[in-house]
Amino acid sequence: MIDTFTRTIGFAPLLPHWLLVALAAICAAAVVAGLVARMRGTLLRGLAAAVVLFWLSGPQTLHETHRDLPETALVIVDQTGSMSIRDRAAIARAAARVLSERARAGLSLRTVTVHGERTGGTHLFDALSQAAADIPPEQFAGTVMITDGQTQDVPKDIPDRLAPRDEHGNVTTLPLHVLLAGRGEETDRRLRILQAPPYAIVGQTATLRVQVDDLGPGTHPDTPATVTLTQDGGDRLEVPVRTGSPQDISLPVTHPGETLVGLSVSELPGEVSTVNNQDVVSINGVRDRLRVLLVSGTPNQGERVWRRLLKADPSVDLVHFTILRPPDKDDGTPMSDLALIAFPVQELFQNKIGQFDLIILDGFENRHILPPVYLRNIARYVRRGGGLFLIAGPEFTGPNSLQDTVVGDVLPAHVPSSVPGEPADSSGGIVVRRFRPQLTDEGRRHPVTAGLPGAPPRSSADALDQSTPAQEISGVWGPWYRALRPDSSHGETLMSGPDKSPLLVLDHVDQGRVALLLSDQIWLWSRGEYGGGPQAELLRRISHWLMKEPDLEEERLEAGISDGMLTVTRHSEAGGAPPAVNVTMPDGMKSTIQLHQVSPGISRGQMPAALPGIWQADDGSHRAFAAPRLTDPEEFADLRLTASHVAPVVARTGGEIGWLGDNPDRPVVPAIRIGTVTPGTMDGAPATGGALTFPARHAHVLTGTSATPLVPAWLALVLTLLALGAGWYREGR
Repeated sequence: MIDTFTRTIGFAPLLPHWLLVALAAICAAAVVAGLVARMRGTLLRGLAAAVVLFWLSGPQTLHETHRDLPETALVIVDQTGSMSIRDRAAIARAAARVLSERARAGLSLRTVTVHGERTGGTHLFDALSQAAADIPPEQFAGTVMITDGQTQDVPKDIPDRLAPRDEHGNVTTLPLHVLLAGRGEETDRRLRILQAPPYAIVGQTATLRVQVDDLGPGTHPDTPATVTLTQDGGDRLEVPVRTGSPQDISLPVTHPGETLVGLSVSELPGEVSTVNNQDVVSINGVRDRLRVLLVSGTPNQGERVWRRLLKADPSVDLVHFTILRPPDKDDGTPMSDLALIAFPVQELFQNKIGQFDLIILDGFENRHILPPVYLRNIARYVRRGGGLFLIAGPEFTGPNSLQDTVVGDVLPAHVPSSVPGEPADSSGGIVVRRFRPQLTDEGRRHPVTAGLPGAPPRSSADALDQSTPAQEISGVWGPWYRALRPDSSHGETLMSGPDKSPLLVLDHVDQGRVALLLSDQIWLWSRGEYGGGPQAELLRRISHWLMKEPDLEEERLEAGISDGMLTVTRHSEAGGAPPAVNVTMPDGMKSTIQLHQVSPGISRGQMPAALPGIWQADDGSHRAFAAPRLTDPEEFADLRLTASHVAPVVARTGGEIGWLGDNPDRPVVPAIRIGTVTPGTMDGAPATGGALTFPARHAHVLTGTSATPLVPAWLALVLTLLALGAGWYREGR
């Protein structure tokens, strides 16, 4: 710091201002009167009075000592994602070190590193505003940005921090210098996904809208290029496109669930990077409409539960019939007096049975409603891939039970027939007593029932006394009061009832699926009986499992990439050690992940996944696909090293644009000069003179003051006496 001295003149009156003014007025009046009377010596006496008044006003010389304050310039170092291309990040860091070493006395450099913790691309001017807020305006000298020129927040005019106003409202323009981490302007080809549907109907096509752009010097629109597409790592489809204009590409959606579509465009010769030449789109395949046939044997409490559940789903087309009057009933009522709709047996179970995704029979008792040919159609419908859900009550043990027909061949359990005249709880397979449904070991692993709300832990469930009131036990479902006890079952028993007998049984039958609920009292949960239970969630899961929802498959493999790690999860009901999973990387390299069990039926493993593109996991029976998602797509949209974005604002501030070269060990860093700011260049050419110039702000702080009388008392007395003596002498002549 250098101390400087300044000298000014001030006044420290010995008398009050009003008294000095009064004395000056009296003296002036006396002089005027003397001049009017033509008295000799009047002017000399007035001079003597002026000397006395001047001395009384206390004139003095003020000496101020100032200490110059250093100027502060910001050095903003771009270390965001786009700076990872080639050696840009290393060049920027080396240039920042060289600048700090060259900082001269009187100029302090404050380095700010921008790492890109936010989305929306690079924002260097936001970093400038935040960092400059801590610097006093009178000390701020300007900014140096070391970057690739890709920042999303370039202002149209000079930033406020680079155009401060002084106390008089005058604007001082401070320079913005930009150093680019490379030799010169670069070219780049990018692939943009303009439109991609998140959902598409299975069996139809999804339309993607893409655009390929060539950026940089020497590129031209309407250049031919090739976009290559792969679906779930399958066959490659090549589509010719033209750069600079949108293109529509149609893809078939072949299965429900997620489909990963990888897109890549042919490389532009000499382009800086191919990172933005590819992308991945996720399309979720859904069925157009899920057609469900619900047949209720007789009006019952569960009908409302089913209708509320199925009607609440906008993707479900529900066809519901309730058998109010069986065909064999004859009470003499004329047919013209019956306001009932005839049950369309042939249309539903012969002509259109194949159009339904799910058939639900709720308390259905045949009673000669369906002839054997239609019952065979139901069994054939299941074997060919359909879903059948049967809710069984007391009618299931009667003489018209479906289990005694050809439909019984596809059901996963058999219940003994009831004996007429015996109590319900002792005749056949009907149990009438209070019980609480519980999950079996299979049910705790199966995706249909795993994690159902309110399910008690296994240890607690095994220790429960069936007579204990449900409201006294935390995490237990409400009770039911009637169930069927089968004498045989196969398939997967997910829930148990009285005496741990099967209550909910699922089974695969050829290409189709069957679910059997051996109680007609699930509706009690919807009434909140002793806390109720998850009846809506359970019925929804069963229905969607029957319709082959991918997320509810017992045996499946899942893959996902997050934070640079590939996570593979295997769901299986099979015991034993989880197998290893083979992983195919986007570049064709193969690796292996060893899975570890994390919970019953679920095993998981991880490995680093840095490459962009589609990763494939295969356990020998199932395959899963995953792709990393860019956390900040705008950061990699344009990977060129360019001065075109920042050149206008640099020119307005009088700054310079320089190129650092491509050697991270010896970057070409301009010198630093403090003085007059010279205009920069707008075309990105190297700075004239190879120097970064900052203005001298002359900021200082007052360190001390001293005062010296301008007219000492003895000098005032001598001058006064001389003037008075001269006046007397003049008057005496």
